[in-house]
Amino acid sequence: MNSEKIKELDKSKTAHTYSRYDVVLASGKGARCLSPEGKGFIDFTAGIGVNSLGFCDEGWIKVVTEQLNKIQHASNLFYTEPQARLAEALASRTGLSKTVFVNSGAEANETAIKAARKYGTENKGTGANRIITLKNSFHGRTMAALTATGQEKYHRYFTPFIEGFDYCAVNDTEELKKLADENSCAIMIEVIQGEGGVVDLNQDFAEAAEKICRDKDMLLIIDEVQTGIGRTGKLFAYQHYGLKPDIVTFAKGLGGGLPIGGAIMGEKCCNVLQPGDHGSTFGGNPVVCAGALEVLKRLDEDFLREVAAKGEYVKERLLQTSGVNGISGKGLMLGISLEKGKASHIVEGGIREGLLLLTAGEKVRLLPPLNIEWEELGEGLNIMKSLIKSITC
Repeated sequence: MNSEKIKELDKSKTAHTYSRYDVVLASGKGARCLSPEGKGFIDFTAGIGVNSLGFCDEGWIKVVTEQLNKIQHASNLFYTEPQARLAEALASRTGLSKTVFVNSGAEANETAIKAARKYGTENKGTGANRIITLKNSFHGRTMAALTATGQEKYHRYFTPFIEGFDYCAVNDTEELKKLADENSCAIMIEVIQGEGGVVDLNQDFAEAAEKICRDKDMLLIIDEVQTGIGRTGKLFAYQHYGLKPDIVTFAKGLGGGLPIGGAIMGEKCCNVLQPGDHGSTFGGNPVVCAGALEVLKRLDEDFLREVAAKGEYVKERLLQTSGVNGISGKGLMLGISLEKGKASHIVEGGIREGLLLLTAGEKVRLLPPLNIEWEELGEGLNIMKSLIKSITC
């Protein structure tokens, strides 16, 4: 099928929960992909941070295919080696204890929310079920995760919402202290807000959140759905801040293109959820876990240092560009503020010129594959620089 027929079929038969860009993707390798007609693109989106090793990575395909030829699914009523090995690897790389596997970032955050509320109830009393999140945050689109999200635009149409969430302004330590009381069971944060505009938390605020949780017997939950799995130049972004979370949620980049999510829990709460408290038919699927193990294996210290170096290269190149007002984020999770013009216009221009980009609020957002070649990175930045100059002149 050509692009027009695919788009026509999609528009007639797929519910429109996304405003799609006017592009059909048919194949890809690394950071490059093609339309059915052969138009080429450099990908600075990685499937919204999912394709951490780019398109069709050979090592990833090999381990996934090998697992497909063994057993493709078993359910969590049985043990499988890939899931057990992945849980061990995550514990080893984070210093946390045990992982609950699910299928997406929203499900991962739902898991954390349930664990926090049960922890609060068991350790502080039946009223200790409130969770503090941040304004401008994004935690997912299922009902609890949506309520946890601190953006009013997502809080339309779907009432009644789940009770028990309080919202603190980003980097406002005094407000955070006031909100945390005897009825609070957790603080849930992104250390770099993704969908909210690639907004970095400051060090003092992050440390204050951790201290409040220790002093008041609350859980510190860090949502690493977008920031995790090497995206910022560390395995998890909280490691930039020297924090010790009680729960870390992940998804996106760990699967390398297949759906995975989960919550890694520290010793304080790793046994809170018991059989019957939570579950997922597909969570920890052996094929997905095999691919995730390959992703983790590749993200060694040399690889992560190169991600950080690529991020600094992007900043250096773009900050020299007329029309760029500033850059937020770390590693290869960056938000570019424009002096004038709309981020969406840069994205549209990128499509015309063969570059795939994202937006986050008023910013152009970059989430390229972590292993993007330097030459491809430079080529994409040349396109961006040209687009920004043309739209802001």
